[in-house]
Amino acid sequence: MKILLLSANREHSPYPVFPIGLSYLAAPLAAAGHELSVLDLCFEQEPETALAERLASFLPALVVVSLRNIDNVTWPGCRSYLAGVRDVVSVCRRSALVVVGGSGFSLMPREILVSVDADYGVVGEGEEVLPRLVESIVRGAGASDLPGVLVRGAEEFLPALPVERITTPDRSLFDVARYQRQGGMANVQTKRGCPFACIYCTYPLLEGRRMRLRPVRDIIAEIRSLIEDHGVSYIYFVDDIFNYPTEFAEQLCRAMAVERLAINWSAFINPAFMPPGLLDVMLAAGCDAVEYGTESGAPLMLRNLGKAFTVADVREGSRLCRERQVDFAHYILFGGPGETRETILESFGLMDELEPTAIIAMTGIRIFPGTPLHRTALAEGIIDNTTDLMEPVFYISPAVREELTELVTTEAIKRKNWVVPGLEVNISDAMLEALRMFPVKGPLWKLMKRLGRSRIKPL
Repeated sequence: MKILLLSANREHSPYPVFPIGLSYLAAPLAAAGHELSVLDLCFEQEPETALAERLASFLPALVVVSLRNIDNVTWPGCRSYLAGVRDVVSVCRRSALVVVGGSGFSLMPREILVSVDADYGVVGEGEEVLPRLVESIVRGAGASDLPGVLVRGAEEFLPALPVERITTPDRSLFDVARYQRQGGMANVQTKRGCPFACIYCTYPLLEGRRMRLRPVRDIIAEIRSLIEDHGVSYIYFVDDIFNYPTEFAEQLCRAMAVERLAINWSAFINPAFMPPGLLDVMLAAGCDAVEYGTESGAPLMLRNLGKAFTVADVREGSRLCRERQVDFAHYILFGGPGETRETILESFGLMDELEPTAIIAMTGIRIFPGTPLHRTALAEGIIDNTTDLMEPVFYISPAVREELTELVTTEAIKRKNWVVPGLEVNISDAMLEALRMFPVKGPLWKLMKRLGRSRIKPL
């Protein structure tokens, strides 16, 4: 069967992100004997025109649409992507069957399948079940007995099953080099699953709580291919937490150092699992920046957000980076359950003390079904069972709802290393385009120390 793999993501802020989920599907579909073509809409100026031309030239019988996110999870500067996906699916269904999947789809599969009017949906990891779905379509058989597969018009579906052996993505049909040029880095996944209990996080819903680790030799081979076959010089490890389990992270970094891979990289780090020896091994393996998912500088808020570390851990992780002169950033979420003016100022105070290269702050927390935050929002009457969560809905603590925007803006604008995307403090789409002109690979926040005083684009 001719199958078109279509990446619907067109977001460039803060970076264009390579469609790694779709690349994981290419190898098993090719192994099953299907003829594949890829269309990535990220860099297309006229996406519907590009899609119509590819449909006419390739003539696929099936289009697999990958939906990475349904919106930009940013308040108050919200952008929903669903209208664009509906347009794409509508064009495809004129000549082919359409399967929709991806992390964004998997968060609300029944609602999104109806909204975009696709023929099938795949929830969760698709490497194993998608080839089975295609086989059923070829044979004209039903697909309702396949785990994680939704059929248009059906109300129920069987729960998705996790993939036990995570293989290597096949990027051969994708323009990886363009992401290196325009996004500054490629992406690599070393594991799936998250055992932690952050109240807002969707990783346990999408990947399960049981961790599944990839063989280190496979990861090394993938990185070598990125360097040699695609000219990649910088990668970002997209794991929810790179440094857990600590032993696995250390094993991978030691292997990277032994192989002398010509690569620099960064990752998201949990400060509770950062012994000095691990950071040293990371740096020896090419790490040049660390991102901490800190979320708050107030002990009360760390507990309320379900974080598995303390303020002391945050201080220690920051100290290690400062001593080794490695760039590091803290990510902050303002407005969670129990947030007050005092806890907000506590976060600003801690960041002043730690002096990271950058602080990236978000105001409000996107509510997704199935998370503890969703249950809290229901209990507090912020949402009810009829609320449409396909459109961006954010939790903001009642105690700061009226002053959150003004307070965060006022405090952030005083500090040159704060970035608040939703309020456009030290960031805008135009500014991001300008920053990409700098000869830098990796996270753009590393440039903060080169910039002058803070500035804000009025809302």
